[in-house]
Amino acid sequence: MNQRPIGVFDSGLGGLTAVRQLRRIMPSENIIYFGDTARVPYGNRGRETLLKYARQDLRFLTSFDLKAVVIACGTVSTNCLEDLQAESGLPVIGVVDPACRRAAALSGTGRVGLAATRASVASGAYERTFRRLDPRLEVYSLACPLFVPLVEEGRCRPGDRVIETVAAEYLLPLRERGVDTLVLGCTHYPLLTDVIGQIMGPGVQLVDVGAEAAAACRELLSQRDGLACRPQGGASYYTSDRASDFQRLASLFLGEDVAGQVQEIDISKY
Repeated sequence: MNQRPIGVFDSGLGGLTAVRQLRRIMPSENIIYFGDTARVPYGNRGRETLLKYARQDLRFLTSFDLKAVVIACGTVSTNCLEDLQAESGLPVIGVVDPACRRAAALSGTGRVGLAATRASVASGAYERTFRRLDPRLEVYSLACPLFVPLVEEGRCRPGDRVIETVAAEYLLPLRERGVDTLVLGCTHYPLLTDVIGQIMGPGVQLVDVGAEAAAACRELLSQRDGLACRPQGGASYYTSDRASDFQRLASLFLGEDVAGQVQEIDISKY
């Protein structure tokens, strides 16, 4: 049993989809979330900048007495995970390996798609992981750089012609490739599940990287006898930009109001 909180960070609000899953499957846990909204999106940054930002994010979170950290950012997970794991004394869980394992298990045809940020696609991390799991898999990767800013603007629902047009332009080549499983390689993308599902069709299974990372975190803590034991856990939210903006959009990702639970911090101090 371990009553310490779990830390989660992302470049913006997308990681709240992972928080939602963590709270669903581990309701007794306390969670501390940091969204680097002042510097979102990370997906178009170079690796050195990403590593600098990720180290600051991790240093802020580890100023709390944590038991594990979930990197709910596909871009950081694909570019910086090994560095952060080597530098931290805590278990650090990324989104790539859990999602790839799930996709490989689900695919019947061996044709798997990946939709992610430019930096995640350029890193080749998903392809390397898929090759390690099953060299026979055919992996088709596609960068979708406009998804994050559109989701952050709340443009993510079916019937919104802007997101539907952008998503169709991005995703139709993957559908034409005949993939039967699609990894949503950014924690913002589950907010687009309905839009993406309409475009890809009912024969394509969608893999939520945040949900798979949450499940991996639970498995790790369970193996180490590290799960909390309390009637109900809670969550604290921190942002590097205006708390009011964070609060306004957080309900979209979490499905609940977080008014009064968000604090703005100066991430440059870390």
